Amino acid sequence: MLEVIVLAAGRGTRMRSALPKVLHPIGKKPMVSHVIDTARELNAAKIHVVVGHGGDAVSDAIAADDVSTYSQIEQLGTGHATLTAAPFCSPESTVLVLFGDVPLLSSDVLVDVVHSASSGNPVLLAATLDDPTGYGRVVRNAAGDFAKVVEHKDSTATEREIVEINTGVLAAKGADLLGWLRRVTNDNVQGEYYLPDVLGLAIEDGVLVNVVVTDRADEILGVNDRLQLEHIERSFQRKQAQALMSAGVHVADSSRLDIRGSLSCSEDVFIDVNVLIEGDVVIGRGAVIEANCVLKDCVIGEGAQVRAFTHIEGARVGPDCQVGPYARLRPGADLGVGAKVGNFVEVKNSTFGDGAKANHLAYVGDASVGAGSNIGAGTITCNYDGANKHRTELGDHVFIGSNSTLVAPIQIEDNGFVAAGSTITSKVGSSQLAVGRAKQRNIEGWSRPEKPEK
Repeated sequence: MLEVIVLAAGRGTRMRSALPKVLHPIGKKPMVSHVIDTARELNAAKIHVVVGHGGDAVSDAIAADDVSTYSQIEQLGTGHATLTAAPFCSPESTVLVLFGDVPLLSSDVLVDVVHSASSGNPVLLAATLDDPTGYGRVVRNAAGDFAKVVEHKDSTATEREIVEINTGVLAAKGADLLGWLRRVTNDNVQGEYYLPDVLGLAIEDGVLVNVVVTDRADEILGVNDRLQLEHIERSFQRKQAQALMSAGVHVADSSRLDIRGSLSCSEDVFIDVNVLIEGDVVIGRGAVIEANCVLKDCVIGEGAQVRAFTHIEGARVGPDCQVGPYARLRPGADLGVGAKVGNFVEVKNSTFGDGAKANHLAYVGDASVGAGSNIGAGTITCNYDGANKHRTELGDHVFIGSNSTLVAPIQIEDNGFVAAGSTITSKVGSSQLAVGRAKQRNIEGWSRPEKPEK
């Protein structure tokens, strides 16, 4: 059985933030949540999270049936933090220790660690870095076996030349880990209880320590300040973009795509630069998302074109639709096959039938627009009376002339026609022409106002 301990108690003073460090987001999800999701991918039977600074906020953010939290009152080092949760692990379990501020470490790297630990020997995850400054060094004996970990601040000049570093991640049998943790001392420069010291104790006991070395340097990086947060965010986004491209999606520039949620794309989708994805988004085969669009919790159908600077949230765009540029689809917008919503058109809680269109400068709210209907420029549905929302019902092949005002609740039946500049307040029957505008008057002898002289 596998159990995972996640260390998430650090204050993160270098973040210069009131928000606990592990709650700072990567891809709009708290760092510690990424780590917990990785533990779930490993099929961990139990997940133990050690919290400290901002513990209540962290506990609330990660609350789940498979997650238990433990409070580290004093931050006395990683060994002390691990000891806070270790007594609650089964003695027979394999216990894997992860860090809440190392969000990119993938389950396929950790599988090797867990598998190696299943033999009964403790296992350390190491990595080789071009610049190991700040990391604990993995010291090996003459035979090449693990000897000890030396923290950077405690290392000698010779030890600092070692480029194989300790990631901090380790796994061991629950009973063994607990026994070694209880023997760890704080006899070091920092006066802290270091988790890697359990491995030195294992060596003292004559137990071989296995080392798994990963070449995925970006995955083992932790976050201590805003610069590192930005670096890891870009690594995370680049990895997601690469996965999309491997699946047949054309991403114009992987450095200018942000996915802050879940994106499911079919083949031959094109995503231009500066596109932001939030929530759960599905994009159908052959769809085009042009530059500077925001897509949030929406579905984009096959062959649809979402043009530049368009914002879509909580909406469904049907196959072969055209939306934008500069359009806004708000929650409840639902466009049928081949519908068109053009520049500076806002649609909310409204359905467009197949081929319906509002090409520019319109507001359509709480409405049903029938197939093949056309809404002219400057048209608005007056759906709110100050207290309640009311619906506008347009039948099939309705034509609304430019600069019209449709005062809901109202119905315009199939083939109804509204003259430009009309204010419509009552039902328009099938094939009727509605003209709702004041009669024009031309006044003779009218004098244009003049500005007073200064």
